[in-house]
Amino acid sequence: MTIDIHIRNEREQQLVDYAKELAKQLEKTAAYYDETGEFPFEHFKILQDAGYFKLTVPKKYGGDEISLYEMLLVQEQLAKGDAATALSVGWNLLTFLNVRESKSWPEEVFAELCRKTVEEGSLLNIINTERGKGNISRGATPGTIAKKVPGGYIISGEKAYASLAPILKQFMIIAYLEEEETTAEFLITVNDQVEIKNTWNYLGMRATGSHDIILHDVFVPEKHLLYRQKPNETNRFLAHGRVYSLEIPSVYLGIAGAARDYAFEFAKNTYSHSLGNTINHAAHVQQNAGEIEVLYHSARRILYSIAAQVEHEPEKKDLLTNEVSIAKHLICNHAIEIVSKAMKIVGGRSLSKDNKLERLFRDVQCGAYNPPLDDVVITQLSRAALFDIKSGVYKL
Repeated sequence: MTIDIHIRNEREQQLVDYAKELAKQLEKTAAYYDETGEFPFEHFKILQDAGYFKLTVPKKYGGDEISLYEMLLVQEQLAKGDAATALSVGWNLLTFLNVRESKSWPEEVFAELCRKTVEEGSLLNIINTERGKGNISRGATPGTIAKKVPGGYIISGEKAYASLAPILKQFMIIAYLEEEETTAEFLITVNDQVEIKNTWNYLGMRATGSHDIILHDVFVPEKHLLYRQKPNETNRFLAHGRVYSLEIPSVYLGIAGAARDYAFEFAKNTYSHSLGNTINHAAHVQQNAGEIEVLYHSARRILYSIAAQVEHEPEKKDLLTNEVSIAKHLICNHAIEIVSKAMKIVGGRSLSKDNKLERLFRDVQCGAYNPPLDDVVITQLSRAALFDIKSGVYKL
């Protein structure tokens, strides 16, 4: 039995075993939902019944209050079963963990949202992206407008890539407050003025339900204005070194792990008449396997090392922005390479629609398009390396 060195105690082992069991259940129908593009309500019922939605909800509101490190462990394992479901439910886990620690929302509203998740299985997502503007949590002024009216606000606009859209009863958006010339987070309750436009028909992650959402003069009561952006304030999505966003590469690492496991089992059990032995004795298979191991273990090391540092040195959380960006860049690109090398081990049959690797190959490509994109990371790192803040000039 291989020992996972990143599992540090019995609690973490129990969480990993729990996620592995759920992954097995999701994998049974993952190919079907990938093929059809339907939203996997069945998967989310399995997760709800198992209490997965409440993992990052505070204990005082009935949740399990797992840590960032623990969230990465379970998400990596769940993604081995169905990455689309893992990525989707990850936004819910990420939202509760972020708000739990940033304490940015009114406690009364947060408590009610926690209760709905624990008791009713209600999911949350913060939907920021707008076509033509990108992810507005990263600084762009939103095209979604909130206008003050008696008792609250009227909000109009369009959001894109809204994962979980078919199942959400409530979700958060960022909108521009015209009267105050600032942005704010609002809680939207789905009603007749909220239109889900079925636009998600993509190469990979096909079952995330990441459709567009159109807000047609939606009324939002005053108490559901969750947070106003203060002048010159760091957006909370960029605060804390963005460590919560490590959840995203953990999913793509799970895809890589699934491809690795599949390819290695295939190599150990596939007989070659030309070799007179199983193909794990072939030089090119051993070369690809060794290269996979370098990529896979270095990716896991950076992911869990950062999470452990956050846990042991929380005062340094704000200093980890570059490290988090490097982790996302390295892990997602390593994951793509790992799946590609796994396919070389398995050979041409890995291109079949009936082969698991074909789905993993398409899903893993999506990591490059989750923010921050590679060019943004490289620019961020080069500026940090070359720009002398004291003198205000670039180093030569």
